Amino acid sequence: MSKGSEFKVEQTHTVFYIRLPNGSKAYLSYDINGDIMRLIETYTPPEYRGMGLAKMMVERATQVAEERGLKIEPICSYSVYYFIKNPEKRRLLADKYKSMSDSELEAYYKQRLESEKAKKE
Repeated sequence: MSKGSEFKVEQTHTVFYIRLPNGSKAYLSYDINGDIMRLIETYTPPEYRGMGLAKMMVERATQVAEERGLKIEPICSYSVYYFIKNPEKRRLLADKYKSMSDSELEAYYKQRLESEKAKKE
């Protein structure tokens, strides 16, 4: 089991989150429009990175999407990365993304990463 096993993913109408021992939160913001769940932004405080928390939140989002019959539009770079690493989950993607090849998904991932870096500057 990963270190993340002691953490629990909770959910509101706009965010999946994990309460952390230091009082902060890791989160994945999302919205739902029609039958599309857009995964907008993932954040994990620096001291908790590398523990699988973002993966836990995206997995919870995919579970909710599947239960509700929603398709996923991955916008944040981590959610794109998740679908690159978990090709069996791509069936949950909105058609535009589901039809992408591995190299197209990787190019989209790099584009999202650059866009996020530019926002922080």
